[in-house]
Amino acid sequence: MHLAAQDIRYLLSRGYPRTGAIRFVYDHYRLVNRDRHILARTVIEPAIASSRIKKKISCSDIKGKDLVVDGYNVIIATESVVSGEPIFLCDDGFLRDVRGIFRNYKNPERNICRQILEIISEHQPNSVTFLFDAQISKSGVLARYIRGLLSEYSLSGDARTSRHVDFDLKHCGLIVATGDGNIIDEVKSVVDIPMCVCEKLGKHADTI
Repeated sequence: MHLAAQDIRYLLSRGYPRTGAIRFVYDHYRLVNRDRHILARTVIEPAIASSRIKKKISCSDIKGKDLVVDGYNVIIATESVVSGEPIFLCDDGFLRDVRGIFRNYKNPERNICRQILEIISEHQPNSVTFLFDAQISKSGVLARYIRGLLSEYSLSGDARTSRHVDFDLKHCGLIVATGDGNIIDEVKSVVDIPMCVCEKLGKHADTI
């Protein structure tokens, strides 16, 4: 996979269309679907990767600031970190899992939510708002659960559902916690909460 990743990066840096470049390399190396999925998640066009890296801030930088969290995105990736699922440090500097379970996701273990709240609380934002996709089953229950925990972690804020989470995040004008590249490209500052949890637990992400 390392050779395939190098070839994709080379083609992308020369301006080849992403879809065609990736398909060509996939077929050349006869990669299985899982490896294709990993490469699609981790290998990013150099210019886009550079732009995203510049937007990334550390968890310590959220102190005294207002934070909006891409709820399911952050929870799913953090769950992968904690449970030992494969996680990767991508070309754009963000940690991502490769499970691809978003639309069929079931509510997480309570411990995952608490670890996220704990890491946020340690860095003392002014406020934190969690947004969850209303289209996913029981998202209202999860939002209500997290909203009830905020005071326990000395956090001011809210947790709610939305039918247009991506739009809300892109236009909130605040620091956003997400690993979604489409959202990162549209906001000014992004924090990688799963990476902060990963570092706190002394775990390491794979690179390609």
